[in-house]
Amino acid sequence: MSRALTGKIALVAGATRGAGRGIAVALGAEGATVYCTGRSTRSRRSEMDRPETIEETAELVSAAGGEGIAVPADHLDPLQVEALVRRVDDEQGRLDVLVNDIWGGDRLFEFGRTLWEQSLEDGLRMLRLGIDTHAITSHYALPLLIREQGGLVVEMTDGTAEYNAAYRKDVGFFYDLCKSAVIRMALAQSEEIAPYGATALALTPGWLRSEAMLDNYGVTEENWRDATRKAPHFAISESPVFVGRAVAALAADPDRARWNGASLSSGGLAQVYGFTDADGSRPDAWRYIVEVEGAGLPADVTGYR
Repeated sequence: MSRALTGKIALVAGATRGAGRGIAVALGAEGATVYCTGRSTRSRRSEMDRPETIEETAELVSAAGGEGIAVPADHLDPLQVEALVRRVDDEQGRLDVLVNDIWGGDRLFEFGRTLWEQSLEDGLRMLRLGIDTHAITSHYALPLLIREQGGLVVEMTDGTAEYNAAYRKDVGFFYDLCKSAVIRMALAQSEEIAPYGATALALTPGWLRSEAMLDNYGVTEENWRDATRKAPHFAISESPVFVGRAVAALAADPDRARWNGASLSSGGLAQVYGFTDADGSRPDAWRYIVEVEGAGLPADVTGYR
């Protein structure tokens, strides 16, 4: 690694697992100090009820070469988020990178069901987890981020603006709304922070091999290809390392303002910046999803990773 982010301060909101953890570690590998926030700690689990913790993420950041700082925070609570940002300001006096990766709604959405068939309670909770948390966090963090020129805001979502332009009937109303809204939030912030020399954008991984996804298929990162027996298109999946390196590349790019307001993917950015996944490949999942899976063709990642 080039250590290009030495001296930079990042806040990864929702760093407990998955993409958030991968991003935090990749920023640390480039020398950044990373505040890792979430609700799951060694003393308490969130409603996700999974074993990953923010303390583990912070330790991985430090092991990668950065400084990881774990801060428990419920990003639906404005007072907790305000205190979090105040702490970053008191300890560092600046914020260079904000990653809004808060989610936690996977257990709530129902595949293939209409709006009226879905649980309204669960759907509204999903909107709170996936939209309100991002707005609350940016509300408090942006004044610190724009204090210095060159700040970067990354709004994490699922799907590009192009892909999400069509209604995603498979995942349903509430999930579709959450992920599309986050792209719009990135665009709105890009307009508001550009006069301060800052950049905001939306970023999506492809088919992410998160801890939960691996568990779902009964595999590990070491033998994940075994899952393709049940789900052949899983062959295009990517590890959290890949999207982590995408964010690190953006943060280290002095010309990142060219992406202001854009909707980007890890696979697309890999073609620009030249980074790879942990296995040395460059999976271009969203192109594959459209051209192969969406077209009803047999699974074949040739030319896509």
